[in-house]
Amino acid sequence: MREPDPRIVLGLHRSRYERRTLTSALDLGITAVDTSFNYRGFTAHTTLADVTGDLLPHFTLSTKVGFFPAGSQAEHSLDPTRLRAALEQTYQDLRRMPDLVFLHNPERSLTSPAAEARNTLGRACAALTAAVEAGLCGAWGISSWDPRPLSGLVDASLPRPAVLMVRAGLLAGVDVLEASEALATRWGLTPDEVWGMSPFGGNPADPVWGRLDPRIFIEDADDAPSGLQAAFRTAFLLPKVGRIAVGTDSPSHLRELVDALRYEPDAGRLRTYRRLLRQRAERQAP
Repeated sequence: MREPDPRIVLGLHRSRYERRTLTSALDLGITAVDTSFNYRGFTAHTTLADVTGDLLPHFTLSTKVGFFPAGSQAEHSLDPTRLRAALEQTYQDLRRMPDLVFLHNPERSLTSPAAEARNTLGRACAALTAAVEAGLCGAWGISSWDPRPLSGLVDASLPRPAVLMVRAGLLAGVDVLEASEALATRWGLTPDEVWGMSPFGGNPADPVWGRLDPRIFIEDADDAPSGLQAAFRTAFLLPKVGRIAVGTDSPSHLRELVDALRYEPDAGRLRTYRRLLRQRAERQAP
């Protein structure tokens, strides 16, 4: 068993929730898992507790609230009463207090004018703050797939999250990267308080990885990383994050990602890459 390394969080978005996934993670020194109230058709928490409950004390556990069942579909809401009910059910279904609860994609319910949207976001953040005080979770954060609508809403009147989780990596898009950094700055979050997610753009088998060689963004190493390893390692600087949540049920894939941590991204080349992305975006702007 390796020494614990906090830089990788095992994401369970598309997981089969098998015991071997968590035991493999522990063997590799991964001691954090991330799930959500709505994963696995709103059964993720009970499945996790039933299948791997005896392993959970070895992990710090984060989850998310914001999506709710609506017939055969899911709907998004920032209503404080619904958030509180979801948090209480989360505590019950997991049979333990989650260490961290993210407000899940709040931008989905912030389409109203800015003043009203800011008040809606503020009430939702206050609900999670109250949940921490009530012992329903250890801390709270924001998980945003598209932080662009959020950065203009945050001011000193809003409660400060402990963690911000945003998309990271070469496919995140320059607007998303810049909005993520602006949001972290407005809340005064350090890189260690920012997590990345979806470092492969949602699919490590996407054909784009056959056309783009991420290894150009890795500093000289005695042994060359795989393209997958290089893409994963560079994601820690796009934007700068302390941890990345990444999902896989394959022990060999997970081992490859852990091994990727020994490589160092080339910060200079990544700055050039971002500058080129920004220039391209400006040329394409209407």
